[in-house]
Amino acid sequence: MNTREEKLQAFGRLLDILDTLRVKCPWDAKQTNESLRPNSIEEVFELADALAKDDVPNIRKELGDVLLHVIFYAKIASEKEQFDIADVCNSLCDKLIYRHPHIYGNVKADDADQVIRNWEELKLREKGGNKTVLGGVPDALPALIKADRIQEKAANVGFDWEERSQVWDKVKEEVSEVQAEIDGENPEGMKEEFGDLLFSVVNAARLYGVNPENALDHTNRKFIRRFNFLEKRAKEMGKSLKEMTLGEMDEIWEQAKKIDG
Repeated sequence: MNTREEKLQAFGRLLDILDTLRVKCPWDAKQTNESLRPNSIEEVFELADALAKDDVPNIRKELGDVLLHVIFYAKIASEKEQFDIADVCNSLCDKLIYRHPHIYGNVKADDADQVIRNWEELKLREKGGNKTVLGGVPDALPALIKADRIQEKAANVGFDWEERSQVWDKVKEEVSEVQAEIDGENPEGMKEEFGDLLFSVVNAARLYGVNPENALDHTNRKFIRRFNFLEKRAKEMGKSLKEMTLGEMDEIWEQAKKIDG
């Protein structure tokens, strides 16, 4: 592992390279916040993918790509005399110190849950910070992650079930309401109730310590592996999936499950 001095030198080298590229490279020179934003979103998803796969070489690579975007936005801001990368770092340091009074102050926090509760209270007090409990949940978050964050923030101020097992009554209630709208052939009602059902299932996952985004991503990957096996076996049999019966596909699917574990 690198020493602290080597880490600082590497970061300085990165800043110097970007300074050069911003002047000498036609592509880098013309980039703006608006033009970089789509690429930034893509890079974060690529990092998330590498993390989910525990792909260490790609985690290192994708972290570098995300870091490049961070310093690029700071560079653009510095050219406009708005702020620079030092301001970004110092602002983050100040926030971390303020939000960890159990480390840098005299507040007591015996476990991670108390740290989170303190964190939410401090964010509400911050000058220019969130004015409401849910104000810090970004509108652009994917719906599944957003639902989890909404429920987590509400729970941190006490809006939660007294016993986590109570959530299952809510899940069952939402299932019955979905069925009622299906029976009534009401498209708008189905949309509303399916949303409520998904929200309640996300709530249940949170209460039992399961991250719903990670859980669904795991299932997606599992389905892809098994479906790829099905498709491969069909080709080996000289058939396309469209030519196979559901029974034939189910038989191969069961083989895929045994192999996949």
